[in-house]
Amino acid sequence: MVRLPHTLAELERGERLGALLRRARGERSMLEVALDAGVSPETLRKIETGRVATPAFSTIAAITEVLGLSLDAVWAEVSRPAPDPGSGNSARNARERLVSAGSIAQVRSRLGR
Repeated sequence: MVRLPHTLAELERGERLGALLRRARGERSMLEVALDAGVSPETLRKIETGRVATPAFSTIAAITEVLGLSLDAVWAEVSRPAPDPGSGNSARNARERLVSAGSIAQVRSRLGR
C-alpha cells in the first residue's frame, strides 16, 4: 500500500494535537495514560511529539477519554490555526475549555449509551 505524504496542514494539526495531549496529561506519566488508554507508551510518545500526524480515531478516542477530554473540543482546538503568540491564549484556558466540554463517558451517559 502506498501512503501519500502528509500535507503541511496535517503535520501542523498533528503537532497541535500532540501539544494539547501533553498539556492535558499534566503531571501524569506517559506510561500511566498509555496503559489506561490501551495504547503503547511509544504510540502516545509519537503522537505527543507530532511524529504521527494522523493517528487512528480509536487511538485518539481512547486517549481523550482517559484524559477526560471531549473529542469535539479536541477537534475544534486542533483544527483551528495556531494562535498568534501575542494573543494571550494560554494552555490553561485551552485545557479549561476542553474539560468543560465534558468527557466521552459523560456524553455517552447523557445519550443513554
